[in-house]
Amino acid sequence: MGSITVRQVGKAYKQYPTRWSRLAEWALPMLGTRHSLKWVLRDIDFHIEAGEAVGLIGVNGAGKSTLLKLITGTSQPTTGVITTHGRVAALLELGMGFHPDFTGRQNVLIAGQLLGLSLEEISALMSEILEFAEIGEYIDQQVRVYSSGMQMRLAFSVATCVRPDILIVDEALAVGDVFFQQKCFARIESFTKAGTTLLFVSHSAGTVLNICNRCIFLRNGAVAFDGAPADALDLYQAELLGRLDQAPDQLQIRAATAVAPVPAKDDLVALTGKTGSITTPSVDCVLVRMLDAHGNERTTLIADQPATLQIEYLLHESLRDPHVGFKIRNRFGVVLFETNSYCMGQPSRPVAAGTVLTANFTVPLVLVPDEYTITVGFSDGGYGEGSFERVLNYMHEVHCFVVARNPEAITWSGLVNLQPQLQLSTR
Repeated sequence: MGSITVRQVGKAYKQYPTRWSRLAEWALPMLGTRHSLKWVLRDIDFHIEAGEAVGLIGVNGAGKSTLLKLITGTSQPTTGVITTHGRVAALLELGMGFHPDFTGRQNVLIAGQLLGLSLEEISALMSEILEFAEIGEYIDQQVRVYSSGMQMRLAFSVATCVRPDILIVDEALAVGDVFFQQKCFARIESFTKAGTTLLFVSHSAGTVLNICNRCIFLRNGAVAFDGAPADALDLYQAELLGRLDQAPDQLQIRAATAVAPVPAKDDLVALTGKTGSITTPSVDCVLVRMLDAHGNERTTLIADQPATLQIEYLLHESLRDPHVGFKIRNRFGVVLFETNSYCMGQPSRPVAAGTVLTANFTVPLVLVPDEYTITVGFSDGGYGEGSFERVLNYMHEVHCFVVARNPEAITWSGLVNLQPQLQLSTR
């Protein structure tokens, strides 16, 4: 069984002011160092138990790929210690280790030996590898003529031809077609159920939620969060929104600790969302509720019936172009629908400070009977295809509701009732 232990790990690269400084430092050590250190990772500390499926997320430059290289041993840490127990299979880069002038079959033999397999073992597994990779006659052609998808197919097939104790995947599956991705995820799921430890890097929230039971969020080379995947992804999204914002210093991102509601105005109370929620001094969300078709507030609604999501914001400053939005997620954190007034083409108008702005979104509840959460957002200055100059409020899972079965509706399964119309004919 495989496990990974990372203790106080840091990684720094030497930076030289000129191209001659490196030579001078090497040739004349008595003159002292000529470089400065650029720290990519600092004080990384975590332990992954055998059989855990752990996601690793963060914006570009957060240090994800560097950390994976340290764990797999292709690079060495500057400080700290990394310990792995068990055989490691890693997909860090497409076709890494493949020689472009060798055929796919020859590269399979080489890559298999690098994984610790004997030639006899690889030969016995060859037919299974080729069947899974599905590249046909290309297996006997040079890898240089392969597409990136074909390289990924073969690399994944070789790396997983024998169940590893530890499997590390770095976004490699993103280039494959949807059918092969499903095939790969099915194999990964079978491995984790059998006890393989998984470390998976991805920018896909849905994929992390589906296959990981824990997630590590890296920010600026340090572990910013280690816990539930949904919380980690919300913090990640908050950082992405903050990077686009024109006033990032005003953003307050809620950490994984409880925050008590605070008075907003008179009898209004500012609502607080879960981990990753964003607040600013500009506005407060003071009401989120669901109304049935008769305008009554409900927490349980009937499927396939119209319902209204009502959201109210109290403005503490005058705004030129305010917009309100929402998203609905299921119990697993998967986003089922998301939009806002700007993306709906709804014209906006200036709103004065002290105003309570109410938004009513009426929707048909064509969702499968289950429990759902609502995330709401408020921004100013819409532009492009759905971006905003300032994110002023973003409340994760600030409200929940239940969809109950409609006894008058058709019997169906899935996530959304497409309400099909059927016509049968003969000829």
